[in-house]
Amino acid sequence: MTPATLPEVWLRGPLPDVPPLLQPLAHALLQARDEVATALGHFPDELLAARPAGVASVGFHLRHLAGVLDRMQAYARHEPLSEAQFQYLAAEKDGPVVPGTPDTTATLVQRFHEAVEQMLRTLRATPEATLPEFRPVGRQGLPSTVIGLLTHATEHTTRHVGQLLVTARVAQSALR
Repeated sequence: MTPATLPEVWLRGPLPDVPPLLQPLAHALLQARDEVATALGHFPDELLAARPAGVASVGFHLRHLAGVLDRMQAYARHEPLSEAQFQYLAAEKDGPVVPGTPDTTATLVQRFHEAVEQMLRTLRATPEATLPEFRPVGRQGLPSTVIGLLTHATEHTTRHVGQLLVTARVAQSALR
């Protein structure tokens, strides 16, 4: 089967070494990664900053997707955000996230791909017994749990991927 003829990720069976309760999160992340790769395979770099109808740009969504996955994992590990994470967050809106290096579609998609891979490693390493454990979020220490953070990272990813896909299509349609 080719990637185009495969069923959606959640219908391909369990993923090795991912705890059963975290399988849906892993499946959703892999589906999001596949959809981004397919939709942006030929997306022009010059449209990364396009904001049709004032919506968030494709570049923003790609930077934000990687950043959120990274930040939610830090909180799930019971760690405060690092200075590098705060700098990345500040650069998400307009980029580039690496000063002096212009963002390209390929580099931003690759960064998202790597963030998904890191999240999958986190899911594999998370014992189910820790899922209900308390985790503070942000400077205010708002209440969450390990499962809450991992689930939020995933649902936030799927929401932004949906927005990214629509924005990419609208931005590209303006070129035709």
